[in-house]
Amino acid sequence: MDNNLLLPDESRPARSDAIKNHALLLETAQRLIAEQGLENVSMSDIAEAAGVGKGTLYRNFRNKSDLAHTLLDEEQRDLQTRALRRFQNNGDPLEDLRWFLEQVIAFVERNAELLYVAAKEGVTVLDAPPHRWWRQSIRGLLMRIEPRPAVDIDYLADMLYVMCEVHTIYFQKQTLGYDTARILRNLNALLDTLYS
Repeated sequence: MDNNLLLPDESRPARSDAIKNHALLLETAQRLIAEQGLENVSMSDIAEAAGVGKGTLYRNFRNKSDLAHTLLDEEQRDLQTRALRRFQNNGDPLEDLRWFLEQVIAFVERNAELLYVAAKEGVTVLDAPPHRWWRQSIRGLLMRIEPRPAVDIDYLADMLYVMCEVHTIYFQKQTLGYDTARILRNLNALLDTLYS
């Protein structure tokens, strides 16, 4: 007898009400977080505002960290799609790198609270797979730029990657008083120094 027949069928499509509840919970969470800030929104607040029971909420998201990861994933996929579309045009790799750094920093600024929650739950943001893709993209673009003999591409990719990390940007903005324009201007100045 085939033992696989005894296992539950996990390949069944999700019920339409489950899909709607999932989307409703994400939409509600995004709205509440935008209005009140992540720290001020509880899981119970989200369930209540969505008009669903706590059981439904916890079937979709184990905790606030799980919810944060799901919200980040949607926007991360959008960034990835836009970046891949741009990179496939084989434009000037230095201009593509400047654009990509600007997009990543904008992503971090928009999602700082969610990134902090992910970090608090023991996930090293720099080591999270979606963010490692940022480093791979930075490195790939650097490889397409005619490298200078003295430039260690891997180290430069690491340096640019770390400069886009949520804690680095928070430190620069909150502690040092930099604004986004200053951060981007100096990243571009570094690239100009190395590649102009």
